[in-house]
Amino acid sequence: MLNINKIHHIAIICADYAVSKKFYTEILGFKIENEVFRAERNSYKLDLSVNGHYQIELFSFPNPPSRPSRPEACGLRHLAFEVNDIQQTHQYLSEAKVDCEAIRIDEFTDKKFFFISDPDDLPIEFYEK
Repeated sequence: MLNINKIHHIAIICADYAVSKKFYTEILGFKIENEVFRAERNSYKLDLSVNGHYQIELFSFPNPPSRPSRPEACGLRHLAFEVNDIQQTHQYLSEAKVDCEAIRIDEFTDKKFFFISDPDDLPIEFYEK
């Protein structure tokens, strides 16, 4: 049997590196662990950590094709982050001028959640602990 310990990281390709870097570091508050420019690919790679755990690689490539996310398309559906206080998270993001969906209740778990989109329209969910 395969023994997988955990998800190691999520890789995201962005259209505008500066905009996405600002969103993930200044708005969502992820910490930069490492940033490199790979000249042979004309590409940045930014390693980000969430609460001290390396989790996201943010890439830039010249002219990446857009990926449909709505209506529901095959492939990665969304990223979800656990938060302690859904109201506080919603208020913080709203005040940061991030367009937030209304807070909803998961019909199976009775937990509160809502969605936003990153600068490339990737759906991001915040789910209350």
